[in-house]
Amino acid sequence: MSDEPSTTATATGRPAQDAFEANRRYLGSVAYRMLGSFTDAEDVLQEAWLRWRAADRGDVADPRAYLTTVVTRLCYDQLGSARARRESYFGEWLPEPSLSYQDTPASPADLAERGESVSLALLAVLEQLTPAERAAFVLHDVFAVGFEEIAASLDRTPDAARQLASRARRRVREGGRRACADPAEHRQAVEAFAAASARGDIEGLLAVLDPDIVWHSDGGGIVSAGARPVLGSDKVARLVAGLVAKWITSDTPVEFATVNGEPGLVWYPRPGVVGGVIAFTVAGGRITEAYTVVNPEKLGHLNPPAAGA
Repeated sequence: MSDEPSTTATATGRPAQDAFEANRRYLGSVAYRMLGSFTDAEDVLQEAWLRWRAADRGDVADPRAYLTTVVTRLCYDQLGSARARRESYFGEWLPEPSLSYQDTPASPADLAERGESVSLALLAVLEQLTPAERAAFVLHDVFAVGFEEIAASLDRTPDAARQLASRARRRVREGGRRACADPAEHRQAVEAFAAASARGDIEGLLAVLDPDIVWHSDGGGIVSAGARPVLGSDKVARLVAGLVAKWITSDTPVEFATVNGEPGLVWYPRPGVVGGVIAFTVAGGRITEAYTVVNPEKLGHLNPPAAGA
């Protein structure tokens, strides 16, 4: 953060920085899942820190709950302005992806800090919710926050918060496409897709793509990408074969990675620099949706800072 943390003591005698930093990873995870953007989430954390530093912490019995309320309200406000910006966005707006190269299951401590994994597909569906619905869904279903605390964060009653989460759940089910929960099946489909793509094998792609697949892409008007989703396996297979022939070479490695908790792909136009990420939704052994993020502004958190930055 640009502002140096204060060392003002809290009610328990610990520095203010300690209480905030102890919850920083958790708060960042909450903000990312509410906003779908690491950049916006970092802005929220900086503002939350300033408010925490200025607060009368002598009356704060539970710093984590207090900070969750602060972050939730900041995200709520941010979502309102973000919706207007995204309506004027060039092409389809997709969330910023998170990457991991480890397949080990999350520990209980990790789940407490990061919450349940939220796929890129689910984050995209969450864009259809109202800010209040999204906040209630993320806090309760992802981080297991109680409705009493959610109600306080949203200035609602616990019953109203419960109804918000229920309505959000229903809209998520209606807006989401078929998906499987078997990681092995998911990875097998991604591997088949990668192998067929590398060969330029249209028939191989058709074998792994669902007939009704939807291909989403986000270049933000900076990198060439479709302005609208591409529908159907035949169109998607030919699109992928054309993209691979144009952009992927022996000097552009494509690697498997865990994208928002699920098997996906990432490629590097230059060593160590992520040029694009693809997340997949899989059902019945076939890919039903693909989410391709190539907008460099949405990949900056995955890449090292430019020299002199």
